[in-house]
Amino acid sequence: MKENKNEQITSISKAQTLEEIADYWDTHSLADHWDETHEVHFEVRMQRKCRVTLTPEIYEKIEKQALEKGILPETLVNLWLAERLQAIESS
Repeated sequence: MKENKNEQITSISKAQTLEEIADYWDTHSLADHWDETHEVHFEVRMQRKCRVTLTPEIYEKIEKQALEKGILPETLVNLWLAERLQAIESS
């Protein structure tokens, strides 16, 4: 397993595929390999999310509509708000 062409990543499991890695860790504990680990640093880039509080009654109605459409309630709310904002901006 290589991170890039010049740097080899050592692997405790010596696995070559994600499936082999998963199989290995299904039957092994990191506690048994703690001395083979090292500290790493990495960045996580996430989109900022905002929350809006809804009354339970409104959420239940949204949830029902979303279920009928086969999407998550959050997706439905975002679609509706995007449509509404587009209509406001177009007028």
